Amino acid sequence: AATKLASAEKLMYFCTDQLGLEQDFEQKQMPDGKLLVDGFLLCVDVSRGMNRNFDEQLKFVSNLYNQLAKTKKPVVVVLTKCDEGVERYIRDAHAFALGKKNLQVVETSARSNVNVDLAFGTLVQLVDKSRGKAKIIPYFEALKQQSQQIAAAKDKYEWLVSRIVKSHNEAWPSVSRKMLPSPEYQDYVYLEGTQKAKKLFLQHVHRLKQEHIERRRKMYLALLPQAFDALIPDLDEIDHLGRGKVEKLLEAKPDFLKWFVVLEETPWDATSHVDNVENERIPFDLMETQPAEQLYEAHLEKLRNERRRAEMRRAFRENLETSPFVTPGKPWEEARSFIMNEDFYMWLEESVYMDIYGKHQKQIIDRAKEEFQELLLEYSELFYELELDAKPSKEKMGVIQDVLGEEQRFKALQKLQAERDALVLKHIHFVYHPTKETCPSCPGCVDSKVEQLLSSRFIRPSERNQRNLLLDSGVDRINLVILGKDGLARELANEIRALCTNDDKYVIEGKMYELSLRPIEGNVRLPVNAFQTPTFQPHGCLCLYNSKESLSYVVESIEKSRESTVGRRENHLVHLPLTLVLVNKRGDTSGETLHSLIQQGQQIASKLQCVFLDPASAGIGYGRNINEKQISQVLKGLLDSKRNLNLVGSTPGLKELADVDLRIVMCLMCGDPFGADDVLLPLLQAQPYRPGGGGGAGGS
Repeated sequence: AATKLASAEKLMYFCTDQLGLEQDFEQKQMPDGKLLVDGFLLCVDVSRGMNRNFDEQLKFVSNLYNQLAKTKKPVVVVLTKCDEGVERYIRDAHAFALGKKNLQVVETSARSNVNVDLAFGTLVQLVDKSRGKAKIIPYFEALKQQSQQIAAAKDKYEWLVSRIVKSHNEAWPSVSRKMLPSPEYQDYVYLEGTQKAKKLFLQHVHRLKQEHIERRRKMYLALLPQAFDALIPDLDEIDHLGRGKVEKLLEAKPDFLKWFVVLEETPWDATSHVDNVENERIPFDLMETQPAEQLYEAHLEKLRNERRRAEMRRAFRENLETSPFVTPGKPWEEARSFIMNEDFYMWLEESVYMDIYGKHQKQIIDRAKEEFQELLLEYSELFYELELDAKPSKEKMGVIQDVLGEEQRFKALQKLQAERDALVLKHIHFVYHPTKETCPSCPGCVDSKVEQLLSSRFIRPSERNQRNLLLDSGVDRINLVILGKDGLARELANEIRALCTNDDKYVIEGKMYELSLRPIEGNVRLPVNAFQTPTFQPHGCLCLYNSKESLSYVVESIEKSRESTVGRRENHLVHLPLTLVLVNKRGDTSGETLHSLIQQGQQIASKLQCVFLDPASAGIGYGRNINEKQISQVLKGLLDSKRNLNLVGSTPGLKELADVDLRIVMCLMCGDPFGADDVLLPLLQAQPYRPGGGGGAGGS
């Protein structure tokens, strides 16, 4: 039957999300007159309200129930706001329901969404008896179940957010659309609402941003000590400065912007610089933070400690040099107690001192051995009466030791008796068998040094004859190396071949010569690019360049080729005639670049002591600025050099020099720091020269 409700003009609406958003939902006015009503939820507010008496509310509810009872419709008493409920109010409400035909009571909280569905479900069960009876759960038990359900849903939702949101720059609208089909998102929104879901998303994004900022901060702080080491490594420069002056000093350094960036807005972690991952420079305002100040103080302390350790090392070396207890060969264990003090142990590990001591021992031992050898030379009369086999008897060794025993230079090697005896025996062996191998200064023996020097400057007769045969067999032949990069060598080789006859002959001053070309454009240290091969003996090299890079290639190749022959008996490549030519495109004879290349080429030619050819007017060739006249000039110069080499090669050998203009006799001491090269090279570099015969090159 219809029931008349006095609620005309009142609004009714359904809010499925959150109170306070009523305007977002469809609104209708309650109709006037009779409505079909199947049951009633009789709500009782059990919270402590402002200026409200609960007993009066309960009296009003009792009267309202009397009116509802006349409709014969089922009634369920609903206790609202149980999350703020007063225990006495709840007891009184239960007593009221018990006194009214044992009405069913449901304790609810709309704010916590506890038992709200249960209140309606209980009423539906009373209206429709065919439905199963709903189990009424007390508020606190229902709240516990609700909290567990929300916690589980929250965990799943946070997992979903962490899986989808990887960047702190993500926005809620786009992310929420991605998560909308996911049951984890739907369940949490149903239980807690969209705003709480958004709040958790924002918390996750904030956490991601803080983690990103912290990673950047750690990277900057890890880089900061390196910046200090590079910009302010000198303790004297910063030891007396405050923080402000240190920052100004850093800004004045030439490499400041290599390490730091000055931002227009600060602090750095609140600016877009946070997301500029390509710029790894340190924000300069980071210097004002406490961790940066601590790192600067640590840098200062490190410099002070390094200075102190350096002072300790220097003081320890001075102590070694002045201590009478440190003698050649004395072990560290014996010397330690005499030279160490407590300050030394405070700053350096014992292993450092042992290393310094070991180096000092090597120096004083080497010096003592040199002085002992001088002592043996001074007492040379002791070794005149030995047998021819230079094996002194035990008695003779005793006499030698007795005579030398009072000398300080003998006593200096007291801790190294075995080495001292070995030096005596070596000296005796040298006195009776003076050779380079028995020289006490070997391998610094002057005889060995002079032999090496002369062998590198002169050709032995057998080698000279072999070379003469090679040169004589090719009197009418010119072997030319063409050195260039990026096709220059091959192109010029083709141009020269185009000027030759069909059988590779070239006419110079009316005479025909066989011309053999070897273009090289790669690494000259490789056999395939070597200047010289078993079948190719170069008479000269034509070096081409058209840029700074190709000029550098020429210089490097010439130096590598010369280095490969240093120390060899056959080292004529060192004196191979060279011609440096600037090759540019046809007509390109002006401009700053060309002028610069000419200047650089002239400088390199002076360094290599070779001929430099300026770019000439356009001539024969594939658009290259080198003509037939220049090619003939180069080949004629090589031919003249080749003839001079043949003339030099035909000069008589050392044994054939019966008459010489000047003989020089020198006495050089083995082990003298002034080497044989310094004495002989000024003479050997003069032209022409030949070494004369004579005795040994040096003495001991």
